[in-house]
This record gives sequence, C-alpha cells and structure tokens, in this order.
Amino acid sequence: MSIIAPWYQLAYIIPHLYTDQDAYQFYRVAPEGMMLVTCGLNLREYSLAAVEENLPTLRDRFDLMAKKKVDRISLSGVPVASALGRAKMREILADAEQRTGIPCDTDLEAHIAALNHCGAAKIALATRWPDAVNDRLTQYLADAGIEVLARRSFARSLEANKYSNAMDDHELALRLGREVLQAAPDAQALLMPGGLWFAIHAVPILEIEFGKPVLLNILSTTWAALHSAAQVPHKPKQRWGKLLSSI
Repeated sequence: MSIIAPWYQLAYIIPHLYTDQDAYQFYRVAPEGMMLVTCGLNLREYSLAAVEENLPTLRDRFDLMAKKKVDRISLSGVPVASALGRAKMREILADAEQRTGIPCDTDLEAHIAALNHCGAAKIALATRWPDAVNDRLTQYLADAGIEVLARRSFARSLEANKYSNAMDDHELALRLGREVLQAAPDAQALLMPGGLWFAIHAVPILEIEFGKPVLLNILSTTWAALHSAAQVPHKPKQRWGKLLSSI
C-alpha cells in the first residue's frame, strides 16, 4: 500500500449541490488512506416528485463516479430512497452496478445491512423530518424486515436542515435519542439518519448511556464500504461507536 495514494475511494452522491457535513464527519470516522469522492444532485424538497425530477441526473452521477475508478458508489439521502420505495431503489442500484461494474449502495441499504450485522430487527428512530418522510422510511425498513418500535422527530424542511447549527443539532440528537430509547426499551439499536445532521459526537454518549448501537448515515455507509473491502490496512476510528468497532 502506498503512503501517497488513497487505498480506498468511496464515491458519495449527495442530494444537494454542496458538501459539508458529509465530508466533515467522514474524515473523523474513516481510517487513514480512505478518500471520499463527492458529487451532487439538486433535491429541492422531500417529495417523490422532487426525487423523480433528479433521477436522470442520478444516472449521470453514477456514470461520472465510475469514470473516477472508485471502489464503491453510494447514494446519500435516506429520504430519496424512502420516497422511491425499496423495490424501485434496489432496481436503480442493480442497473447502476450492471452499467458501471462497481458496487452501488445507498445510505438506507447500508443502514439495513448494518442493523442486520448488529442483530437489530427492532429499532428506535430519531429524525429531523416530517411525518410523511418518516412514514415512508418506516415502510422501507418494514419491507426489509426491520420494525420501528418508536420514533421521535423534530420536523424541518430540507431548506431548514441545510442551514442548521452544528451545536443545536448535537443537542437535538441527544434529546431525541434519549427520548425515543426511553420510550422503546426493547429497541436493539437507534437509527438517526440524515446526512445534514451533525450528530457524530452524540453517538458515543448515547451508546454509553443505553448500551445499544447508534447508527448515522456516515457510520453505516463507511462500515458497509469497509465490510465489503478485500482488505482493510487501517482500522476505523473506533471511538465513534459500536458499528465501526466491529470492523
């Protein structure tokens, strides 16, 4: 392995036009030598119509990332997959894999794989999304055999989430995470999805308090990439939670 070139390149298709929290949190949890390669869509709201409007661009983004010779391509944005439904999302991923010859994933499918890895079929859910988005997400998880026992949300629009404050988001993650885990003592894990949610520092706190794995987008997607890698020359930074510690 060269100390100059990255040993693994994870392509990440972001639902919006810029990259901030995704990269900021990735480089805290990922092992040395792992690189994030990003490109964007232009999702304007959490609706099926807005997602479908971006599907031609999404196809182009898969092809663009393939030209970069990355090791894996993942679509960020749990509301995107939730709006499409599991059958349609998996169809899009299968088509992208066949076209590019590269493993293709989404944050939501990575969450499902990670929950299965943790043996968590019953979970608690905390989000910053409206009920309509949470309903679609709950159904997507149910289609994968995962039951949401309880959920808590601080509903905000996509535009509001784009400009949220990091410290406020940290406190919100702690508050919602504690509320929903107390409401669902039988939950085997806590899922806090949202690429725009600065919640990474809440993960070890909640895991210590409740003794259960806490999953964020960047944790599950990074774990899925490492879990499928032929070799992992450097371990991820395990202080960020139980999931990455299992690599």
